Amino acid sequence: MQKNKHTILPSQTIGIIGGGQLGRMMAIAAKYMGYTVAVLDPTPNCPTAQVADKQITAAYDDMEAIKELTEISEIITYEFENVDLTAAAYIEEKGKLPQGAYALEITQNREKEKQVMQDLQLPIPAFTIVTNAKECEETLASITYPAVIKTCRGGYDGKGQLKLESQSDHQQAIDFAERNDRCIIEEWVSFDKEISVVFTRSQTGEITFFPIAENDHKDHILHQTVVPALISEGVQENVYDATAKLAAKMDVVGTFAIELFVKGEEIFLNEMAPRPHNSGHYTIEACNISQFTQHIRAICGLPLTPIKLLQPATMVNILGEDLDGVQKAMAKNGDGFVHLYGKEEAKEKRKMGHITFIAETKEELTQQITRFEEGKQ
Repeated sequence: MQKNKHTILPSQTIGIIGGGQLGRMMAIAAKYMGYTVAVLDPTPNCPTAQVADKQITAAYDDMEAIKELTEISEIITYEFENVDLTAAAYIEEKGKLPQGAYALEITQNREKEKQVMQDLQLPIPAFTIVTNAKECEETLASITYPAVIKTCRGGYDGKGQLKLESQSDHQQAIDFAERNDRCIIEEWVSFDKEISVVFTRSQTGEITFFPIAENDHKDHILHQTVVPALISEGVQENVYDATAKLAAKMDVVGTFAIELFVKGEEIFLNEMAPRPHNSGHYTIEACNISQFTQHIRAICGLPLTPIKLLQPATMVNILGEDLDGVQKAMAKNGDGFVHLYGKEEAKEKRKMGHITFIAETKEELTQQITRFEEGKQ
């Protein structure tokens, strides 16, 4: 894999594909460092555009818009994995995609993700690929329950998947496979906790790890992240070892995240994201450098900053239904660092922002969160 390797210095232009909250926080980090920022997104005045220097308002697969972004940018990055691969290949060919198109190709497809992990002999749940209803029915005859069927492409925050509790769910699974063409059926891991590791790898292969986070989901959406995760040194070493192998195999550049399950002292790799991650938002206040600033350093060819956790932290997502209460609490006390993303409409289950609480002790963190919750009333 040939990578585009450059050193880009302020005030040169960084292009961002995608204008949501991750792009916004990338842009803020880049602007603090003195870079110029351009964003491509179909929504006028999207969250990233509000802090960028220029917006190209067009669809992500609009090749004329991609060419324009490539022309005005020294390098280009992205805030989500479903970037059009033709567009990514074009940008890479022009020498302006330090992350390359390969990580996108892999992370856009659950089958390819699992295959890379399997080739490296990393611990993953057992899985089978099915391409139609008949193959699904044959696979269901030999699986143990519970299990899960997922689309190979697309899906996030619980979308594009179905949990199978027993044989009574067979028909739903068969219908799911028929609708979605290529699917993956996975063993359901009865885990003790979910964790994630966010790391950054430079163009020269240097890698830095942020502290491993412990995650709590509600309705398949990340609700809360606690750092540091309550895991043994052995689990931590296994996570970092597996991550380093995967990062080297995929020749990762930039900030990247892997979600895992922990069962006793065992780990199981679940999914990857080739970009900064929701569970890494705590790094803005709790670490000496954020996942976003480290990402900008990596893609711009700058040396990475050694990472330190300054204080334990808890990050809580703000969804549309939480927004009014959060604003009430903000007016009553000074606990927590509130980040609102500038989205125009507060919809139920839509991520509108996050709050990070930091403190020296777990007790202090609990007190801060309790005061904030009380302030919502």
